[in-house]
Amino acid sequence: MALTFDDLVHRARALPRDGRRAILGIAGSPGAGKSTLAECLVRELNGTGEPWVAHVPMDGFHLADAELERLGLRERKGAPETFDAAGYAALLRRLRDDDPAETVYAPGFERGLEQPLAGAIPVPPPARLIVTEGNYLLLESGAWARARLLLDEVWFCALPERERLRRLIARHEEFGKSHAEAVAWVHRSDQRNAELVATTRDRADLLVPEAALPGADG
Repeated sequence: MALTFDDLVHRARALPRDGRRAILGIAGSPGAGKSTLAECLVRELNGTGEPWVAHVPMDGFHLADAELERLGLRERKGAPETFDAAGYAALLRRLRDDDPAETVYAPGFERGLEQPLAGAIPVPPPARLIVTEGNYLLLESGAWARARLLLDEVWFCALPERERLRRLIARHEEFGKSHAEAVAWVHRSDQRNAELVATTRDRADLLVPEAALPGADG
C-alpha cells in the first residue's frame, strides 16, 4: 500500500513517548520539498489546539555572506562547509536536554535577504516534537554525524530529479534571480550539493515518495 501524507502525520505523532521530547529530521536534496513537508506536518499536528510541535530548520546555521567572503566560499554557498554544523548539533543537544524551565531560541533564515537571523524561532518547553529539516542530516562526517545521533528519525524526500530541478529553479526565480541566473546557479552550485545528498538516502529511516508529499497529484 502506497505511503500517504496521513501516514506521515500518524508516524510523526507517535515519536514522542512517555512525555519525552522527540526530534524528527527531514533530509533531501535542494528543492526536494523538505520545508514544505515540515511546515505541513507541523500545521497538521498542531491543529487548532495548543501548539506542541515546533519547526526548527537547519538553514538558520548558514554562515553569513561576509564570513563566506572571508573564507573564499561565497560561490559554494549551500555546501556542507558553508554551515555552522557544530552550532546546529549544539542546538539539537539543547533541545534534546529538554529543560522544563527554558525556552530555546533557534536562528531562522530570511530567504529575501538570503541571510540567517539569530534568535528568530522560539521553542517553548511544552513543545514535545521538534521537526528539523536540511540537506545534510545524514552525512557521516564531522559535526553532521553528531547531529544525526540526536535525531529520533530522519526521513528522506525522494522527489524525481526533473521535478526537483523545476521546483528549485522556480524558487530561485521567486527570490529575485532571472531564469538564466537561476539555471546557472542550480547547475553550478546546487547540483553538486544534490549529488552529495543523494548518496545519503540509504541511511534514512524512511523514504518519502512524491505521492506522499503535500501538493502531490493523486
